[in-house]
Amino acid sequence: MAAERNGFLRKFGFSSAAATVAETVTFPLDITKTRLQIQGERASMVASSSTQPVAYRGMIKTATGIVEEEGLKNLWKGVTPAIMRHVVYTGSRMTVYEFLRNNVLKRDPDGRFPLWKSVISGMSAGALGQFISSPTDLVKVQMQMEGRRVLIEKRPPRVRGTFHAFRNIVDKYGFRGLWKGWLPNVQRAALVNMGDLTTYDTVKHNLLKHTRLEDNWIVHSMSSVCSGLVAATISTPADVIKTRIMNNPSGYQGAVECFMLAVHREGLLSLYKGWLPTWTRMAPWSLTFWLSYEEIRKLCGQSGF
Repeated sequence: MAAERNGFLRKFGFSSAAATVAETVTFPLDITKTRLQIQGERASMVASSSTQPVAYRGMIKTATGIVEEEGLKNLWKGVTPAIMRHVVYTGSRMTVYEFLRNNVLKRDPDGRFPLWKSVISGMSAGALGQFISSPTDLVKVQMQMEGRRVLIEKRPPRVRGTFHAFRNIVDKYGFRGLWKGWLPNVQRAALVNMGDLTTYDTVKHNLLKHTRLEDNWIVHSMSSVCSGLVAATISTPADVIKTRIMNNPSGYQGAVECFMLAVHREGLLSLYKGWLPTWTRMAPWSLTFWLSYEEIRKLCGQSGF
């Protein structure tokens, strides 16, 4: 029992360390994606009460606008709760996935892990990890919007820091308010991990089985690029809904209402608002994470994922 517990802790630590590196490196793309997703929501509200057209920014203009209007350091606004989230979320999802793969659903006698088992494991691991870490995601989204609220919109700040944000949410909405937006958040995480874990695991082991490539950084890179693309594509709609609910907790009755309003006001393609920065971020995030994760395992004497 002690050995099994230590094994869980090692895997949790490996994945959390790799996630911290990946999150810090790619965070500016995450805040850009968040601003784009909120931009559509606000533009539709302004348009409904004004005859003036609303100017939209693309990914590059949004990122450069943050630097010009708010300062370079604001590209990392909210990075503390983001790292906290990934320590819990990534550590949980990786540990749960491997547990399901090795102890519950198990590989076939020939060592193959069927796609349907990988899908179930990936979605379950992502959903559980995200539910646990949802409060940190809520704080991250609100902090990412603070620069624009204060400097551009001249509105009073909502939060002064990470822990003040947690306390502010609890004071205003109660302890359960920390899980505002958890349903689309969990749905998104299940989809992300179906794309990320399932794709990486499947692509990697098929490359090793059907080619002469070895279990090294080349295979890890090819697998991670595929996993990032799939994960971004299937998860963006849920991510848009999640972000809007978390930024404006009292503005929607739930995920369904947010979904219907977005489609009604902005069209179906609004659900893919921010897809480019999502993929642009997820690709290097996935690459950084998987290369770091596999290397950390190797340095600690563990077998590959």
